[in-house]
Parts: sequence; C-alpha cells; structure tokens
Amino acid sequence: MSIEVKDIHFSYGRIKALDGVDMELSEGAVGLLGPNGAGKSTLIRILLGFLIPQRGEGRIFDLDIKSQQSMIRRYIGYMPEDDCFIPGMDAVSFTSYLGELSGMPRQEAMKRAHEVLYYVGLEESRYRFLETYSSGMKQRLKLAQAIVHDPKLVFLDEPTSGLDPQGRKEILELIMDISSKKDIQVLISSHILSDIEQTCSYVVILDKGRVAAQGKISDLKQVSYSLYEIKIKGDVVLFQKQLQRIKGKVEETVEGVMKVFIPPDQDPGVIFRIASQNNFQIRHFVKSQASLEDLFADTVGVE
Repeated sequence: MSIEVKDIHFSYGRIKALDGVDMELSEGAVGLLGPNGAGKSTLIRILLGFLIPQRGEGRIFDLDIKSQQSMIRRYIGYMPEDDCFIPGMDAVSFTSYLGELSGMPRQEAMKRAHEVLYYVGLEESRYRFLETYSSGMKQRLKLAQAIVHDPKLVFLDEPTSGLDPQGRKEILELIMDISSKKDIQVLISSHILSDIEQTCSYVVILDKGRVAAQGKISDLKQVSYSLYEIKIKGDVVLFQKQLQRIKGKVEETVEGVMKVFIPPDQDPGVIFRIASQNNFQIRHFVKSQASLEDLFADTVGVE
C-alpha cells in the first residue's frame, strides 16, 4: 500500500476535523471528495507531515507519518490550491530551487526544471517573472514544481481552480498522463466532481471527519443505490413523503422530472405500488446512468 492510515483523529480545539479515518490506497489516480469542513485539507496536511495526528497511525510507502516525515517528503510532491510563488523569480529558477529543497543537487535540479516546464507547456515562458503569469500558467507551474523531483506520489489540491474550459482540459490531460504513463500515484482533492470522474477510477468521500465511502467509482455507483428519472401527475410532495418511508431520496430536476434514489434492498416496483395506492400517474420512468455527482449527493446526504 502506498498510503495506509488507521483511526486518524485530529481536532482544532473543540472542532473535530477527523474522527477515526481509515484509508488504504495503492496505485493510480484517487479522488478525495467531501463538502466544506469534511476534513480533506486536514487529512492532506497530516499526510504531508504538516500536522501530527492526535490519535491513530499511518504509513506512506511504509514510512511512519509521525516519525519519518522528512523521508516521506522525498517521495511526494504537492500542488497547493493557493499561489505560493517567490516574487522576482522566473519559472526556471523557482522550479529548480524547489527541486533543491527536495534534496536534488543544483545542476540536476536545473536540468530537471527545464524538462518539467517543457512537459507542462511553459517552455516559451520559462524565463518570465512569475508575477507576469496568467492564472492558467500559474497552475501549470504549480504542477511542474510538484513533479520536479520525480516523486512517487503527488497531492493535487484543486488543480483546475480558476481555469477556463480549455485550460482545465489541458491540465486534466496532464494529470491523466502523469498517473497512467509516469508511474506516479495521484491524489486529487477537488470540488469539481466531473474532474474527479474524468481522471480517477477510485474515490474516497469524507463527511464530518469520517470516511463516508471509498472504492472504485464504478462499484460504488452500482452498490450504493439505484437511480431513476421519474415524472408524475399528482401530489409531488405526497409522493416524496411516501418515498422517504422506504428511505428513498428525491432530487428535483428540470421540467418536473425527478431523480429518485432507491435503496439497493428495494425493488423499483415499489414506485409503481406507491403510485397505484395514491392515484398518481407515472408519465415518465427511466433508469438513469448514475454520475459521480449522484453518488456524492447520495453518500453525504445532499438533497
């Protein structure tokens, strides 16, 4: 396992950020999801060694996250959400400097800086001062510095933040290339669920400091619920209340079509029985292809 944590707890005073997190990750691209305050940032800070868990244990590449932090940092890269540049430096100097901080000899770090800047598409602007960079260029530079020392694992925090559609597409392509061809495991924290679905096959969903779900996205979408698009003629509020009695969930969509989540232990025929018992007419009934957004909403209770 590249990452293994058991019963991780961490609180900021009376605020409990992580409440017994267990997680095992091996290879490939993994999405880290959760609503604001779920504990994602705290978990990443613990894995990076910036925070020490108050209870529990964890290992990255079989190195202890409490006592071997400096060794762990040799093998991981980090792309932060916020800009963290040094004014007055160009991209080559900045990237090579961070390579040196990761333990690379100066000459090797400079050579590698040119290579990764070319890889992320900044070769023509690598000598420009960083303060002249656009938002898209800054995101590429943050990705470059995260991989300059050839890590085994990179943490990407909101990697497409502030990008236009084309810039977002290009960054996602780079992430997929890194995880599939560069033999680097990627852990992506993002609020853009479609980005996770496009780049990752495995996901960990945090909610209120706990792991609400984890596993292959395809498996979770099948196991967690059945999803249907339904349109009825009748009392919609009553229909929703009847569904809640069988622990179903309803999300209103456009033009009166509802997304209905049916628990896996329920036969979808229950929808027709509810309609018959309450004199509803079902005008539209289609089994829907679940998305990661649907899984997220069902897992964390978003309605």
